[in-house]
Amino acid sequence: MSRSMAVAGNDDIGGGVRPAREIRAPRHDSADRPFIVIWEATQACPLACLHCRASARPRRDSAELDTAEAIGLMEQVAAFGRPAPLFVITGGDPFQRPDLTDLVRRGTELGLAVSVSPSGTPTLTRAALASLHQAGARAISLSVDAAGAAAHDGFRGADGVFALTMRAWRDATELGMKVQINTTVTRDTVADLPAIAALIRDRGALLWSVFFLVPTGRGQALGSLDAAQTEDVLNFLYDLGETIPVKTTEAHHFRRVCLQRAALARRDVPAADVLTLGPLYHQLRYGLTELGLLSGSRRARRPPMHVSAGNGFVFISHRGDVHPSGFLPVAAGNVRRQPLTEIYRTAPLFTGLRDLDRLQGRCGVCEFRKVCGGSRARAYATTGDVYAEEPSCSYRPGSFPYPADTVPR
Repeated sequence: MSRSMAVAGNDDIGGGVRPAREIRAPRHDSADRPFIVIWEATQACPLACLHCRASARPRRDSAELDTAEAIGLMEQVAAFGRPAPLFVITGGDPFQRPDLTDLVRRGTELGLAVSVSPSGTPTLTRAALASLHQAGARAISLSVDAAGAAAHDGFRGADGVFALTMRAWRDATELGMKVQINTTVTRDTVADLPAIAALIRDRGALLWSVFFLVPTGRGQALGSLDAAQTEDVLNFLYDLGETIPVKTTEAHHFRRVCLQRAALARRDVPAADVLTLGPLYHQLRYGLTELGLLSGSRRARRPPMHVSAGNGFVFISHRGDVHPSGFLPVAAGNVRRQPLTEIYRTAPLFTGLRDLDRLQGRCGVCEFRKVCGGSRARAYATTGDVYAEEPSCSYRPGSFPYPADTVPR
């Protein structure tokens, strides 16, 4: 399965943002229109990825949106107005739909910035990528969950996936397409993060999207990081941010970490003097040093985007169900029966997620809740309550010693 979050938050592809330093936000009101729309074009996929949210299947579902309905969906997305939301076609494997290129072309004609998130299967050929590019696809995202073939193919449930992905990465780059690399973090894959970062440095990518596992679909059988380990990885990613462009998926507290680390840097206070950095952080940091990822030329840090489930982000299933996130299996409506604009703006689930006063536990009293808010998908998967506190966050509200320094500038 290709990751449903795909090019989420990738404002470098289009959509427009207002300048900011540590945190960025869409130019428009996120209650009025989403920044990004993800469409699960199909659940058909020949892979059997261990983390698959969709529990993808070999064949297409007869109830998935047909070509005319898919074009109607894109017209609904365009109806949000300009700048149009980013539109990402994901799956399953989108190449299992014979109309994929036609849909990309029509979406582009409607004024959408269309990207595609394919799976590493034999359908992912240079010719297929060239057709997408000619039809107007702005970018693709590829999943790399290990730095070597054996581990990656094992995670994806099929031999040869790593080689196909590396070839597609090269082909897309040569064709002039932007490439985002997606990586799923679990207890079994976390140690490979420095080596994957080195691959990205060497091969080049628009962005590295690091996805923190949400226990849903097949992912329920995998081991997630605990809160302390998650904090270590987020600080590791912050360290890496001046070497390669990085973002997180379903780890909204990365925005809090960015604010904290920037505040400490301005005061010239070592992060280890204030923050709890555990053994996993030091292990990953050592890996960066050994691979030369913390030396040499530096790049401008890419501030994270303030977009979250139902608040700038919306997911449409292959059957047209509308969700705040692909990892939050609660539908607010269906585009076959109600316009997407109406569902996004007025459905109680969406308006509720945009009401920070409904957050519970530590999230409800945290001084960073306006820039974080926690993963609502993980809260739901863990507790059954979409407003519960983020279970993978270890931060104690009010414990950071320089609160005035963490107001986004």
